[in-house]
Amino acid sequence: MNRFSVFSFTGRFFRQQTVCALLFFLVLSMPFFSAPQAAEPEFSTIAPLAAKSYLLDGVFTDGRVVVVGERGHVLYSDDRGDTWTQVRVPTIATLTGVYFHDKNLGWAVGHDAVILKTIDGGENWERVHFAPEEERPLFDVWFSDENNGIAVGAYGFFLTTEDGGKSWASKMISEDDWHLHQIKQSATGRLYMAAEAGMIYRSDDQGRTWINLPSPYKGSFFGTLPLGGDTVLLFGLRGNLFRSDDAGETWQKISTSTKAILNSGLRLTDGRIFIVGLGGVILVSSDGGLNFTLLQQPDRRGILSVLPIENNELLLIGQGGVKKISIGKMGN
Repeated sequence: MNRFSVFSFTGRFFRQQTVCALLFFLVLSMPFFSAPQAAEPEFSTIAPLAAKSYLLDGVFTDGRVVVVGERGHVLYSDDRGDTWTQVRVPTIATLTGVYFHDKNLGWAVGHDAVILKTIDGGENWERVHFAPEEERPLFDVWFSDENNGIAVGAYGFFLTTEDGGKSWASKMISEDDWHLHQIKQSATGRLYMAAEAGMIYRSDDQGRTWINLPSPYKGSFFGTLPLGGDTVLLFGLRGNLFRSDDAGETWQKISTSTKAILNSGLRLTDGRIFIVGLGGVILVSSDGGLNFTLLQQPDRRGILSVLPIENNELLLIGQGGVKKISIGKMGN
């Protein structure tokens, strides 16, 4: 199961709990836009309300925010999210993940196995991969340097590149074809990957090989948050949140006081930790992730990603676009 799967999956997703299907329908029910199977890409349309459309992921690098979402929407902001500029990109497929190596070099992935690349901070994009015949969307992308990268997605879809995205090769990391949701790197260089059906993977060699870690829960995980050293948080379906202090070998369940799907997290330089999810849920911890306080946005709109920006503010990305909130002493 995947927080984006309602766009393009049938059949396999019914193996998940009934509550998952219901939540997906309520929060992710939007028109599905699939790029045509043509040699020449169809470009996204500039939309006046793109900043309020369904957006799924974002990055903040050297003062610039770049967000991606439905219909191939890509927008950037140079004033911490006060104003936005939408750019035309060579796809109309839903974009689900974005990663920047530095201020200029970045990649975005999405449905139809599309991968886009930018070398100018997100102002112009090139389509470097497109395989709608796979019928497997991509959900996340990560690069170790300018040339070596990984893109992951549905049904065990795992692509690698060694030439900066000019070519991509398919790889199998498990005999199971569970959806691969999100990749995060720890300060020690380890990679953690959250996946469907309680699967959690770790790589100690920059993604060349992966091990399947013991799982504390059989439901889907949508994200991890490495906290330093061997400590990592793991979260996903039905408000489930776990903490490990030994790089994922053992897990401790953390109370969240919510049953909402948890999607993304971050740790601020002051040590506060934020985990966000559906229903406008925000969890905040000021003790290193041992205890969390449940906060909730009044609009109850689903949050799929969260970014820290300057002036003690966060950008919430998800249903209804991008929303800036002040966190002040929240959690202290």
